[in-house]
Amino acid sequence: MKTFIYRCNLKPDMYIYLAEEDVFDNVPKKIFNSLGIIEFCMELEITPDRELAREDTETVLSNLKEHGFHLQLPANESLETIMARIAENKKHG
Repeated sequence: MKTFIYRCNLKPDMYIYLAEEDVFDNVPKKIFNSLGIIEFCMELEITPDRELAREDTETVLSNLKEHGFHLQLPANESLETIMARIAENKKHG
């Protein structure tokens, strides 16, 4: 599967993988708005036997097929933690 990977400027090691180039329509607005500035990083062919450095290949492919995107979070941080921090910053910002 051809995949388009974008770097998110808010956190090192945070990337969003898309099934279609520049198509962010399937990404929930709350998540999309939390990504900061998004910069195209690379195009990658992901197959079931391809090893990825930080992500489980099967999970990435499943998310791309089911949702059209996969979010690679920074190490040791869950999506819930990131969203809670963003909500907290908005209260005080």
